[in-house]
Amino acid sequence: MPSDDRRLQAANPTGWFEDLYAEAEAGTASVPWDVPHPQQHLVEWAHEAPDGQGRSALVVGCGYGRDSEFLASLGYDVTAFDISPTAVAAVRRRHPQSKVRYVVADLLNPPAEWHRAFDLVVENMTVQALPVSLHAEAIEKVASLVGSTLLVLAVARDEGPEPDGPPWPLTPSEIKAFATDGLSTRRVHRDESRWLAEFGRQLAMN
Repeated sequence: MPSDDRRLQAANPTGWFEDLYAEAEAGTASVPWDVPHPQQHLVEWAHEAPDGQGRSALVVGCGYGRDSEFLASLGYDVTAFDISPTAVAAVRRRHPQSKVRYVVADLLNPPAEWHRAFDLVVENMTVQALPVSLHAEAIEKVASLVGSTLLVLAVARDEGPEPDGPPWPLTPSEIKAFATDGLSTRRVHRDESRWLAEFGRQLAMN
């Protein structure tokens, strides 16, 4: 990514998403994550996960809806959000018959009614699209949305100097930080370049 683009994104850490989607709609840019299939690690996780019937799910930074539509196909009652109004309008056009509720929302200031409201929260490479200075806040916000299970998918890097992003891949300590607000770590897997981490909240017994 050109250095000028990196500086603009660092200076405008959330607004650049709308700029990119608007340029894509105008045909002057492409969205790198606009691919036809759901994230492979999500698909692999879902093969081992409980059935989605009767369970709610939230997709963070939904973009064009590949992961959201996949979860809906498994029976989840899916809410998916993006900070970009252009992205949300585009995904609604792409999936006019979708059962997913696509909404505009800001991860750093989510609706109060979303607090611990979803059985499953999927965070797929959204936190890493924010500057490192915002990672801790974004991680806390993601955790606050989880009612039962959190799945985190991200590009991995080792501890050390901050990379010249975006993206700003997540370190081991940042992955561990998702175990907050009552969440505990269920499993963390790292291959050569990516994380798959699952966290859970122990439900109170009546």
